[in-house]
Amino acid sequence: MKAERKNIIIITGASSGIGLEFALNMDLYFENIDEFWLVARSKDRLQEAAGHLRHKTRLFPIDITDSGHLDALETAAAAGNATVRMLINSAGVGHLGHFCERDTTEALEMLRLNCLALTELTHRMIPYMRRNSRIVQMASGAAFLPQPGFAVYAAGKSYVLSFSRALNRELKPLGIYVTCVCPGPVDTPFLDIAGQRDGMPAVKRLALTDAGRVAKQALRDSFYRRELSVCGLPLKALRLLSAVIPHRILLDFMTPGNLE
Repeated sequence: MKAERKNIIIITGASSGIGLEFALNMDLYFENIDEFWLVARSKDRLQEAAGHLRHKTRLFPIDITDSGHLDALETAAAAGNATVRMLINSAGVGHLGHFCERDTTEALEMLRLNCLALTELTHRMIPYMRRNSRIVQMASGAAFLPQPGFAVYAAGKSYVLSFSRALNRELKPLGIYVTCVCPGPVDTPFLDIAGQRDGMPAVKRLALTDAGRVAKQALRDSFYRRELSVCGLPLKALRLLSAVIPHRILLDFMTPGNLE
């Protein structure tokens, strides 16, 4: 006898920051979800996050850059007869510094997590989606134009933006909608890992926002089937400027780390 279909939400990077805020916000308002599947590397932090949720949770303390670990996630979806109502790719990493002065390992780590893992997990989960399912991809305001001093990160997020917008058009006939989230600097542990918190320029501090606000805006935009979610006037202004002013002119006024 076939198991009853189970509605699930998958959130990567769910142990902290924006990923955790997504979980907390959806836990309050999403009533027709059977389980939240929380994905991150730290089992202890996932257990702590799950303790704040009233929904049933399933924890996946895995490294999503490892295809073998993603096998386990996909196997669980198939075995559980799961319908992925929402996939939120929130896991990400960033390292600040000039490309030639940084270890290549860091650059490749960013691309594996921010681009390759996001792409692979998205491809694996689409077959488990149904009409009105949603995909939320975390990019960054850095996706809008190149960023000296954060070159690989910005290029990777530009990939996420382009991929998400194209995928949204491809999936529309299936009734699956993709929203790409492009926040500016967010007050999360990401800033410390990226080395951005100390000495943050004043222009960037003006755009600093909190993770809860970004998550709420992203969920609202996803609900309304918007392909892009940009939180706050400074980032909306950046998006407009990057669309109308040649990037070579903007780059002349940029200093490393001014944008996320």
